[in-house]
Amino acid sequence: MAVTVSERTVLQFSPTLTAKVHPLVIFNICDCYVRRPDQTKRVIGTLLGSVLPDGTVDIRNSYAVPHNENSEEVALDIEYHHNMLISQQKVNPKEVIVGWYSTGLGVTGCSVLIHDFYSREVPNPVHLIVDTGFSNGEGAIKAYVSSNLSLSLGELKQAVRPAGDHQLPLAAQFQEIPLDLRMVEAERVGFDILKKTMTDKLPTDLEGMEASMERLLALIDDVYKYVDDVDEGRVAPDNNVGRFLWDAVESLPKLSPAVFDKLVNDSLQDNMLLLYLSSITRTQLTLAEKLNTAAQVL
Repeated sequence: MAVTVSERTVLQFSPTLTAKVHPLVIFNICDCYVRRPDQTKRVIGTLLGSVLPDGTVDIRNSYAVPHNENSEEVALDIEYHHNMLISQQKVNPKEVIVGWYSTGLGVTGCSVLIHDFYSREVPNPVHLIVDTGFSNGEGAIKAYVSSNLSLSLGELKQAVRPAGDHQLPLAAQFQEIPLDLRMVEAERVGFDILKKTMTDKLPTDLEGMEASMERLLALIDDVYKYVDDVDEGRVAPDNNVGRFLWDAVESLPKLSPAVFDKLVNDSLQDNMLLLYLSSITRTQLTLAEKLNTAAQVL
């Protein structure tokens, strides 16, 4: 078969997507990495979720898939993958495969083979990479899609060509896409703890609330500074930011300082009561266990 290439070639790329991942997925991936076999260098798994009306890939769940890999080949437990998918969809039938994840710092040679498998499971899957080592105290979390780099045959001349064959595949290129990782304050506290390689103890509810309030005060100071800079002409006004701030202010309930203080104090007392009850429960369970052990000895 003789092929003649014209002066111009056309490279075909897949469209760029955006993704949103829930914190539960990140925590699940970190847990699977901690529980991995000793000889396994990284963990891979399937991402579940849905595609939102605006085209954003919403990643809400995940599960690990056993695999073996070396520098030249990779083997996935496909049967386990399909059984887990069936079990997951029995609980959440609206969640479908949206991609796959791996731990580490970047794309490897075996990632192309794994991505090719998931491309047969779902069109244009998302590849999520989580740095479980939290290098430099930061957990790098990135999302990629694979763009098929191909050569269009619309401007090629060849003596013999199969009917319907319009493109020649050249390679696969991973392109990073925007990733939205939104957390509530309780999830943010837990994620900040994961970044630390050594942790003496987990923060209590009061310590977590204190960290959240400090972060909130810092954000309010930033908003005050921005508004003052705009008012004094040091920063050009942005209508989008102004509307966002207005919506944030309007969403606050109109309460007097006395009512607000009462609500905060009532919530704090409820939290303290829950801590007290949980402490009593732990004490009773410990006493019951010791009494049961003593009775067996006697």
